[in-house]
Amino acid sequence: MRRRTFLHHAARGVAAAFLASHALAKRLLALPVPTRKFAASDPVTLGRTGIQTSLLAMGTGTVGSGHHSHQTALGVDGLSKLLLNGYDNGLRFFDSADSYGSHPHVAEALKHVDRGKVTVLSKSWAREPNEMRADLERFRRELNTEYIDVFLMHCLTEADWTTRYRPVMDVLEEAKHKGIIRAHGCSCHSIEALRAAAKSPWVDVDLVRINPIGSHMDADPETVVSVLREMKSAGKGIIGMKILGQGDLRGRVDDALRYALSLGVLDAFTIGAESRTEQQDLIRRIAAA
Repeated sequence: MRRRTFLHHAARGVAAAFLASHALAKRLLALPVPTRKFAASDPVTLGRTGIQTSLLAMGTGTVGSGHHSHQTALGVDGLSKLLLNGYDNGLRFFDSADSYGSHPHVAEALKHVDRGKVTVLSKSWAREPNEMRADLERFRRELNTEYIDVFLMHCLTEADWTTRYRPVMDVLEEAKHKGIIRAHGCSCHSIEALRAAAKSPWVDVDLVRINPIGSHMDADPETVVSVLREMKSAGKGIIGMKILGQGDLRGRVDDALRYALSLGVLDAFTIGAESRTEQQDLIRRIAAA
């Protein structure tokens, strides 16, 4: 490439980056402000499930896949101590999943707390009834608990999932009737799946991706929030995830938290701290939002 052409393209790239950064800054400055004070330990109820827990859930799946995450890299002892530090600060929500490999870590933490005071959430990729039955048994064994509070179908993307996976949904509905789980629902990874969840009476709880810049989300924030309002009016429990845009808002944590707290549609939200320092910082920032 000739030098003049190279410089032209480079200048265009710098200008585009500047404009994108400027647009982001304007968007963040225009965000609404929470109308009241919050604390990470605030007691909340997930929709109409009757499940009471804390506003902030302790995520265990930052970049979680293949039975590994940034949190499980801390080891069973390290992550369980991080969960217990949160518990000592009033956090009562343990967010786990099979794909994160965090069940043993949560199980270790549960040994040291009052089980009845903690909400345990897990997620399964099972798409066949027998697979889901096996996961229900295995998850309880790995977590060393008789019941799981919130059990989600993980990472749904299909617009027709409420009919395609009805046999799997029936397994979870039966498990709820038996007291094996307290609530069932899904985590959605497409706007079509999210819209289907909003309309489904089966969904008790939805784990949804939301942040002010649309990072790692199913659609733009305004579109997603409109679906969440539909969910809220239907009485579903709504838990926010990707609050920090999987790290894209790491330099704008306060803005991201203010946005989540000001929406008025989230019952709770989950963020995965990777150290005690990060966890304490999150607790402080939520109180100051």
